[in-house]
Amino acid sequence: MPSTKPEDQESKGFAIARYTDIVRRRHLQFLIPLLLGWLVVWGASWVLPARYKSGTLILVEQPTMPKNYVIPNINDDLQDRLQSITQQILSRTRLMLIIDRFKLYSGGRYELTPGERVDQMRKDIDIELVRDPHDAQISAFNIYYSASNPRIAQQVTGELTNLFINANLQVRQQESEDTTKFLESQLENARTSLSDQEAKVREFEGEHIGELPDQQASNLQILSGLQSQLTSEQDALNTAQQQHVYLETLINQYRALEETPRASANIPTRLPAIDEELNKLRAQLIDLKSRYTDQYPDVQKVKEEIATTEKMRDSLVAELGKKSEAGASSNGSESQDFSNPAQSATMLQLQGQLKENQAEIANREHTITSLKAQIDDYQLRLNQEPLRQQQLADLTRGYDQSKANYDDLLKKKNESQMATSMEKLQEGERFIMLDPPSLPVKPDFPNRLKFCGMGLGVGLALGLIVVGGLEFMDDRLHSEDEIAELLPVEVIADIPEILTPQDERRNKRRMLLGMVVAVLVFGIIAAGSAFSYLHS
Repeated sequence: MPSTKPEDQESKGFAIARYTDIVRRRHLQFLIPLLLGWLVVWGASWVLPARYKSGTLILVEQPTMPKNYVIPNINDDLQDRLQSITQQILSRTRLMLIIDRFKLYSGGRYELTPGERVDQMRKDIDIELVRDPHDAQISAFNIYYSASNPRIAQQVTGELTNLFINANLQVRQQESEDTTKFLESQLENARTSLSDQEAKVREFEGEHIGELPDQQASNLQILSGLQSQLTSEQDALNTAQQQHVYLETLINQYRALEETPRASANIPTRLPAIDEELNKLRAQLIDLKSRYTDQYPDVQKVKEEIATTEKMRDSLVAELGKKSEAGASSNGSESQDFSNPAQSATMLQLQGQLKENQAEIANREHTITSLKAQIDDYQLRLNQEPLRQQQLADLTRGYDQSKANYDDLLKKKNESQMATSMEKLQEGERFIMLDPPSLPVKPDFPNRLKFCGMGLGVGLALGLIVVGGLEFMDDRLHSEDEIAELLPVEVIADIPEILTPQDERRNKRRMLLGMVVAVLVFGIIAAGSAFSYLHS
């Protein structure tokens, strides 16, 4: 380990010796400013007017109703709401009411203006937030107020506490009611818009009945029925037209028989045609019976035609028998009239059936024309269905949006009404005063123990400044080293200080005086600190 240089040891010894010499020579100049500085600060602590601070703790109680059942409709940021409430309470109007009620800041040496009183009271109010260490949420807050009278400080703190509690309830209720009113106004606008959309949809559906997309199935069903009915009518028309041709043929044959007696000889030749027609009618009857009941009009008509044809065949067969019995006589009298009353009756019956057949054909044709018009109308409806579907989709899109908006606002409005009812019943977030405002028994300001410490520091600083200043202005030499530094050559020998008995006594008295002064100064400081502690 390297050895310490002699120069370093000499410098350190010189510094310690110099400081020791300064203490020996300047201890009184240090102790007196120390005592004076401490006395000034400590005395100020007893001269300054005492200020008493009263405080209370307000707990932020969460809503008793779970948020899953009732969703709050106000701002959940407690810090923002507290800031807003604080600004309301610390407003000029509110504070002036408290100042006038308790006669604060009056009776002093100088009369303060209302604005100065409000500013002073704001300085005397202190609000301290208490946060949960787990989630840093505000769980409580303290309200402090300082006054020269402890009772006044307690009363004002209680008044401020009540203002905070009541203001919180009022703010929450007002915000909740405003939210509900806003949702009600928006819901009314949404209801009006929804009504307009419904009116447009109803008007469109009224103007295009039968062309709407939801009527497509019924239109197809009706069109299919109309087409089936048209097919049946066309079949019936064809049958009626065939019957018409058949009846005209029979009537023409009967007329030929009535006009030409010889034509009666051709009667046997007509029997096969009548039998063939009768077979066709019977086959048609069988076919109709396989599809329809006996009461169906076409079945009844075919039965009547069969009966008429059979009657006509029986008449021809009877006439043929009569002619064969009177064959000879008929050959001798050619000019004889062969008109037969039975044949005339048959002719009249055939003519009646022909008229009925003509009327049926006209009705069938009219029905077919009507059915074709209806079919065209329904086909047009089906052709218009894509266009109507697009138009209706445009209308219903706006309607669906308005309906969704209305339903959403209605749900929110109902939830907001429940939240407002909860706030009115004071079941929401509340401020609860855990501890009543305290009655201070000791002043919060000035803190005399702190003033003692501050005074000690001021005294030390003042003493050091005085000693330093005196040393700086002192141009005398107090040691051999200082003399050696001034000489240009090295000192060969020095003469030590020769003290006389009188000088030694004087030095002892000075040392004793310094010790007495030091004990006195520190004793005074200790006594003052103890007194301050006992009376603080």
